[in-house]
Amino acid sequence: MTKRVFIVTGEHSGDMHAAKVVEYLKKTNVDIQIEAIGGGALEAQGVKLFSNHDKMSAVGLSPKIIFDHFLLGKRLVDYLKNEYKPDLVLLIDYGAFNLNIAKYLHGVGIKVFYYIPPQVWASRKWRLNTIKKFVDKVLCIFPFEKSLYEEKGIDTEYCGHPLVSQLPKRVDKVEFFDKHGFDVNKKLVSIFPGSRKFELQNLMSIFLQSAQELKKKYPNVQFCISHAPNLKDEVYNKYLKNTELKVIKGENQQLLSVSDSLILASGTVALEATLYQTPMLIAYRGPWLFYLVYLLVRCIQRVSLPNIIADKEIVKELIQHKLSVKSVVEETEKLLYDEKYRQNHVEDLGKIKSMLSDKISSEEVARIIIKNL
Repeated sequence: MTKRVFIVTGEHSGDMHAAKVVEYLKKTNVDIQIEAIGGGALEAQGVKLFSNHDKMSAVGLSPKIIFDHFLLGKRLVDYLKNEYKPDLVLLIDYGAFNLNIAKYLHGVGIKVFYYIPPQVWASRKWRLNTIKKFVDKVLCIFPFEKSLYEEKGIDTEYCGHPLVSQLPKRVDKVEFFDKHGFDVNKKLVSIFPGSRKFELQNLMSIFLQSAQELKKKYPNVQFCISHAPNLKDEVYNKYLKNTELKVIKGENQQLLSVSDSLILASGTVALEATLYQTPMLIAYRGPWLFYLVYLLVRCIQRVSLPNIIADKEIVKELIQHKLSVKSVVEETEKLLYDEKYRQNHVEDLGKIKSMLSDKISSEEVARIIIKNL
């Protein structure tokens, strides 16, 4: 008898993770019909899309965005309840939308699993109550999440982090340097200023000044800025008028893998750097009002994923008032030239990588779905 599964993603990364799960589901030869809200990756796997999630990935809280989400959610619930009638719905990431969907689906008796659940350990811990009430099983991606959910009586399985199996291998450094005109005899420090306009507004100036100071002190160091592919060239160019730093667009992971040290805006990029065991510092600054609100809702003291997973400071976090040209320069110097400090840093990153590398996440999720169908 054919089993029906519906997958809900809200952005590109969720679409990619979902496609990997579908790929493994297909390999089992189990008779499963799959539909989804997704994008090109799911479509390439032959999944019929109820809706493309382009509108869902819009940023902000404008009346139009809220209304679009509301209409899509209503259409989706009506379709699942009255027509498709799935045996299981797999929600992936995208907490605000997906938790609301879970409420309505649970109410009509549809089984709901949540893969890559909201990071309740970082902020808004009250969401655990919603998850307990409306989600049948949580498929978490960090080892420390399992006990957090189970303490609340939530059925949870740890599946491993999807990045571990999906992250591209380290590229050949000599070939990469030759391609982009870097000197193989000089150290490379790469700057990742973020993928949002307000991050560039708050971070780019300090990062560029830090690079200039380091260049004065260490002529054998070269620098590069990673251009987030979702931002237009003109957004970056207005910050780069008086600098000669190289800018590389759309090769984030290659750059992470060949750099000697990294200056990163906080985010998933820190976890990618951890898996490549590339030394790094985390820097972040935003409007003070936003920062004060963050202090009120956060559940943990640490900011970057490597430190959260390790439950200690491995990566230096230069947040808000701690961020300055001086602090960036001093930490980068240590990562490049203090051999003992650098070695300990790399070894600690390796320990985190080992903690996350015990499972192929998408395969584990597929196995759990089949078992529960």
